[in-house]
Amino acid sequence: MTPSPHSSRPAQFRKKSFAVFAGVVAAGLMLGSCDKKEEQSAGYPHAKEKIGAVREVYDGTLTPDLAVATFRNIDRLFPTRNVATGGTPYPLPAAEKQLTQVKFTSKEKAYDLFDFLALDRVSGLLILKDGKIAYETYQYGNTPKTHWMSMSVAKSITSTLFGAAIKDGLISLTDPVTKYVPKLAGSAYEGVTVRDLLMMSSGVKWNETYTDPASDRRHLLEAQISQKPGSAMEVMAGLERLAPVGTHNTYSTGETQVAGEVLRGAIKKPLADYLSEKIWSKYAMETPANWWLDSPDGVEIGGSGFSATLRDYGRFGLLVMNNGVINGQSILPDGWVPEAGSAKVLANGDPLNYGYFWWIPASGPSREDGAFEGRGIQGQGLYVNQKEKVVIVVWGAQSKPGGMSPIPVMDFYDGVVAALK
Repeated sequence: MTPSPHSSRPAQFRKKSFAVFAGVVAAGLMLGSCDKKEEQSAGYPHAKEKIGAVREVYDGTLTPDLAVATFRNIDRLFPTRNVATGGTPYPLPAAEKQLTQVKFTSKEKAYDLFDFLALDRVSGLLILKDGKIAYETYQYGNTPKTHWMSMSVAKSITSTLFGAAIKDGLISLTDPVTKYVPKLAGSAYEGVTVRDLLMMSSGVKWNETYTDPASDRRHLLEAQISQKPGSAMEVMAGLERLAPVGTHNTYSTGETQVAGEVLRGAIKKPLADYLSEKIWSKYAMETPANWWLDSPDGVEIGGSGFSATLRDYGRFGLLVMNNGVINGQSILPDGWVPEAGSAKVLANGDPLNYGYFWWIPASGPSREDGAFEGRGIQGQGLYVNQKEKVVIVVWGAQSKPGGMSPIPVMDFYDGVVAALK
């Protein structure tokens, strides 16, 4: 197998280059804004583009063109680990009937497919019906070879790996988090189970405000920028308790970093290697993916930093839609997908429109269908509707983390499903 030209750096290169990388960070300079390294440039269509800095991504201060270039080159912001593929890629044939238009209503206003592409600044869109491509487009210079960031859609990938680890007998939903991450013993995560973690209902206090440098989310980002081993868990171990375990849901990327550490402790190998072993090499995907690390040769960022091609995200969505079945056997426990992708109830009886790192529609046709979605800032999306056999992948090129989607994406998803019936 030939490695991807923009996959993770070889270990020797990482060790040599990290001293320079760490020095730049220590000096307080912005990351990014540099040309693609020569060893990564061959064959990737966007290799020589100038990119922005990781703090600019979260500050929401990238110009539109710079946002596009940065989002398709995120492997240049941090060290990454390669997710290897293998074998013949899972086929994605064209549907006999192509989707040429989608008309729908949102907030009592009529829209169509092209409104959505333009207004929500969509840089890539893939619509699969019955495992076939009904619509595919690349915008802003993207191509089928482009790797694009997932942001928090990575959380849903991590969730699926938990399902695989449960199937392999390596972990249980009732296991305490501290069993796998001893560094959190005695912290606010004492007494939190894996299931609590996947529901983001640990009860640990957290501020996810991306644009606030003083927020917990930005503290976690700074720990990642430091590339100091263990620094992310130092942030998480220092948090306070907000509510009793299981009684309160707080959206927290920190929670998913804890999840990544828990999973790493259970499977005894890097998450990227496990993803390759269970899915990427077996399904198989068309190109290697890459995943941000918290430190050189460290732990993958469980809630962000995953980068892959549009069709490979679509293949991942199909795998989930088909209950994890590969070559007639499922890599997931029986009933895992309906369980992970359905609304939950907190320990105090409050309803929760969230599954295991999957979002559940609050209402509407998709809610009735039992559909669910992975959702990431700057407009990333992965929609799975098992009933209608529809998978939709959306790449967003929005400059700010939030508040830049004039059309709510779920209204578009509902319109697509209706158009495909």
